[in-house]
Amino acid sequence: MLMSTNEPKDTLTGKMSTDDYIRFLESKLRWLEVEKERLKMQIKYYQTEIEKLLSPPLVEAIVIDVLDDGRAIVKSTTGPNLIVSISEKIDKEKLHPGMHVALNQRGSTIVEILPDYEDPYVKSMEVIERPEVSFSDIGGLKSQIQELREVVELPLKNPDLFREVGIEPPKGVLLYGPPGCGKTLLAKAVAHEAGATFISIVGSELVQKFIGEGARIVREVFRLARKKAPAIVFIDEIDAIAARRLDIGTSGEREVQRTLMQLLAEIDGFRPLDNVKIIAATNRIDILDPAILRPGRFDRLIEVPLPDLNGRYEIFKVHTRRMKLKDVDLYELARRTEGATGAEIKAIVTEAGYNAIRDGRKYVTMTDFIKAVDKVMSKKYIRDNNMKYLDNEREKRSFSPIFQ
Repeated sequence: MLMSTNEPKDTLTGKMSTDDYIRFLESKLRWLEVEKERLKMQIKYYQTEIEKLLSPPLVEAIVIDVLDDGRAIVKSTTGPNLIVSISEKIDKEKLHPGMHVALNQRGSTIVEILPDYEDPYVKSMEVIERPEVSFSDIGGLKSQIQELREVVELPLKNPDLFREVGIEPPKGVLLYGPPGCGKTLLAKAVAHEAGATFISIVGSELVQKFIGEGARIVREVFRLARKKAPAIVFIDEIDAIAARRLDIGTSGEREVQRTLMQLLAEIDGFRPLDNVKIIAATNRIDILDPAILRPGRFDRLIEVPLPDLNGRYEIFKVHTRRMKLKDVDLYELARRTEGATGAEIKAIVTEAGYNAIRDGRKYVTMTDFIKAVDKVMSKKYIRDNNMKYLDNEREKRSFSPIFQ
């Protein structure tokens, strides 16, 4: 009896029928065609990657002006201003002064319009994680806290009040006083409690090696602040860039002066600050340039002095509120620490805690504090003499014939 040709396999021989074999070859051909297309796509991908690796990098530039003849003037990051052509694939209607573009290295042709971006160096100055310091953690500075809140917080939280009264709120406030008295601590408390973007800068960060770089960073900082308004810009150690200008100076000093002039223009220039407030801190107000101290720039000058008796008592209360105390008279400790700064009082509290740990106790006694006061205050003359030495050196330089 013969087997049907339509059956897949001969049950006796196990061989594939002709029709099934043809179908098998057709399916394999389709699979090979799919595999061929996949390999073609993979080859194209690797060719593109090789072209990227071999292609020269593009140069970033800023458009200064677009000419009528189809060319543009750009400021190249490599140095000079250039008159360059514009690629046909670029929509010339979208080119405006101030835009970032990419130039081909060979012909310096504009080949791409870059999206707006924030300088990562400036972006890192924005305080994302708020400091865990509130105004209740600051002792002995009630009047300074009240004035700081009136100048910074009130205009940001209730701007309609100033419009109804018909006055413009102050633009900035300068905190000055001896080191260790709480200037930076006040700024941290503002960052913690103000519902605004907080940008923190140290004055020395604006002193750059290349000409114009410091001024550019100042522009970018205030550009970021205006974009994220309401915002607060805090400049610590502002004397690093705002020292009194002299006729005689090195090229580096002239670059610092250019940075200062840019800062002055941003604070009180043609562009309004809107909801941007400025806080600055220094312990050398005597060397600051008069231009930065006038009203209209830093309208309020708030002194943060050495704490008095009541102030020292409040600082002791703040730093000892989480400690286990036994027979400790904080008012007596405040009387014994005449002339101490807030930072030195904190050091005394820490040293008293160490004395208790050395004795194997979990509470602190008055004896621990007295030992700590004697230890910390005995080193105070070293700090004071160091400051006197620096002041004497500055007086000598000020009377030098070079500066006459």
